[in-house]
Formats: sequence, structure tokens, C-alpha cells
Amino acid sequence: MSKIKSMLMLQQELNDNTNGIGWEKGTTKQGKPIDWRRCILLESAELIESYPWKHWKNIDAPADKENIKIEVVDIWHFVMSEILRINMTTSRETIEDLALEIRNLSNFSALKNSADEIADDYFEQIANIENFVKTLFSGDDWKEMTNSYLSIVSQSGLNLDSLYQLYIGKNILNKFRQDHGYKDGSYKKIWDGKEDNVVMQEILSINSNITPECLYDELSKIHNL
Repeated sequence: MSKIKSMLMLQQELNDNTNGIGWEKGTTKQGKPIDWRRCILLESAELIESYPWKHWKNIDAPADKENIKIEVVDIWHFVMSEILRINMTTSRETIEDLALEIRNLSNFSALKNSADEIADDYFEQIANIENFVKTLFSGDDWKEMTNSYLSIVSQSGLNLDSLYQLYIGKNILNKFRQDHGYKDGSYKKIWDGKEDNVVMQEILSINSNITPECLYDELSKIHNL
């Protein structure tokens, strides 16, 4: 539960810093509309693109298993943002209460197990993603949406520990991007031929217990080379 609570707190902080206090009302501090469901929809499409679903192109290609994990974590940023938005405009529970409710969802139990390899039945997994997308537009029931999302996490080779580790990594990378021109378009994702996502994963693979502050410092060192 502490990991879920930590991730919700970090997402709240990231959104407050990026979009301004009061972003839950639906606009950034610059007055631009925010639509977390559209963000989830487009990230879900990118997740499906990581599977070899096309019947006319590269039909024997393998799934991009590492990118699947990254896309699932990207979706988690937006799922939590939508949870926080709905909560602020409805029940106004504490983040600790939200974390407890997420832990009690039926699909959460699978995340407590060891992470499994991504199964080869890609079309069943894609159908599961598409079912998750359907829940986005069925009202403001964040529990149904989140429970459906958790089933995607478990099918993507992730468990709670690896979701947490990659979320922390991506959260800090997102903060780094914002601090280095992401919003005005001057930030470059490719560093010496590698996407910054890959650089972040390589740092985590060397030191899985790295603190958020040290990860930010390591990204700064590599970015400035």
C-alpha cells in the first residue's frame, strides 16, 4: 500500500508543478484544457502498436516487450491523474484512502506475485487493452477503470515492485524533461543516439534501488555530456 500511496503523491506533485495548483478543475495554469482520458486513449494505442498485430506487415515480428512495460507505466501516470481529478471533484478522499481502495480492487492481488513473462497470446492481450479503453468513457467510476488497467499490468510482465520502480524512473524523467524545455518544445528525447527512456532504464538496470534524487543527477550527467 505504501508504494501505491507514494506513486499517487508523486503524481499529484508532478501535476501540481507542471499544470499548476487546481489542475483538477480541467485546465492548466496557462488556461489550456486537460483531458486525461484522451491521454490514456492515445497511450493505449501506442501500447497496442508494441504488439505484432498487423496482418500485412512484419507478421512474424516479436512483441517489443520492453516498450510494452514503458507504455503501461506511461498509462499509469494518466490513470492516477484521472483518479485524482475525479476524487477532487467528487468524494475528496485522502490519498491514503485512495491507496487503500486501489489495494482492495479485485485485480490488485495479481500484482503481489512475482512478475511473469509476457505471454505469447498477443491478441488476447490486445483485446484486454481495448476493453480497458471502453471503461474510460463509461462514466466517472475510477474503480472500474483502474481495476481494468491492473489486469493490463499483470499481463505485461510487471508486478507491483517493477511497476513502482519504472514509475519512479519515468516520473523523474518527466520532471527532468519539464525542467529542460519539454513544454516549450526545445527538449530533445534522443541523447547520443538513444531515447531518454532507454537511458533511464539502463540506469535502473545498474542500480534498481537508486533514489529519485540520484536518478535525476545521473540523468543530468548523461544529458550534459
